[in-house]
Amino acid sequence: MATTISFLIGIIGNVISILMFASPIGTFKRVVKTKSTEDYKGIPYITTLLSTSLWTFYGLMKPGGLLVVTVNAVGSGLQLIYVVLFLIYAPKRKRMQSLKLVAVLNIGFFGVVVAVTLGAFHGDKRLLISGIICAGLTIGMYVSPLSAMRIVIKTQSVEYMPFFLSFFQFLNGGVWAAYSLLVKDIFIGVPNGIGFVLGSIQLILYARYKNKSSTKNLKEEMEEEGSVHLFEGRVEMQDGEGKSEPDERTRNLGKVQSLPNPSRQHNFQGLVKINSLSPNQLRTS
Repeated sequence: MATTISFLIGIIGNVISILMFASPIGTFKRVVKTKSTEDYKGIPYITTLLSTSLWTFYGLMKPGGLLVVTVNAVGSGLQLIYVVLFLIYAPKRKRMQSLKLVAVLNIGFFGVVVAVTLGAFHGDKRLLISGIICAGLTIGMYVSPLSAMRIVIKTQSVEYMPFFLSFFQFLNGGVWAAYSLLVKDIFIGVPNGIGFVLGSIQLILYARYKNKSSTKNLKEEMEEEGSVHLFEGRVEMQDGEGKSEPDERTRNLGKVQSLPNPSRQHNFQGLVKINSLSPNQLRTS
């Protein structure tokens, strides 16, 4: 019975994890469309790629680790796509920093862990070493959005903390923590328990600053339309009512906006001069 329940929870965990891994798709659609990574960070995707790769390796060694293998293999594929897109559209300086991280973590560190685990250890020790490393990296994956949380608190805007990523992190951590209790796997339980807590904090921040972000964006949009529209509306009201006198600022703006084109002013003066000539003067001209 417990095996059946754990298997069902594992299936649910697979679905939620894949949805969580797929949640940045909208973000990278925006990156491709604007051809810019803006203020997005590449570290979460690089560390998640390393984490999912090592969890795939852990699942392959663990008896009954099929569910761990399937979800993390899919996650590795998606994270690889995100990292490649980030490297393509990131500014040169950020691209070089990210390339160094990819070389050190996703190639160097991953290769060393696999080589040492298979070469220097045997039996259960392989599972122990890889499990400790995977747990540590998963904690790092869950902790990496802390930089985004700091930006949210500082700017009071949730623009750079995607809701679905936080939501699925919350669900993913909770489900896999429950799964670990059933299969008695501490390496899965501890990091996902931490992820559940951090995901909850992110949702709280999102709920707190979402309305403030909307108000701020609306204010910025109104300011971007410019004071000219406000001035025109005010002048129209004054002309229609004929009751309010323009203040000093309005009069100055009116003078600035009503400055004649030099060529038109010259033509107007010439026209006045011609109209002031007598018939004899016109014939002479």
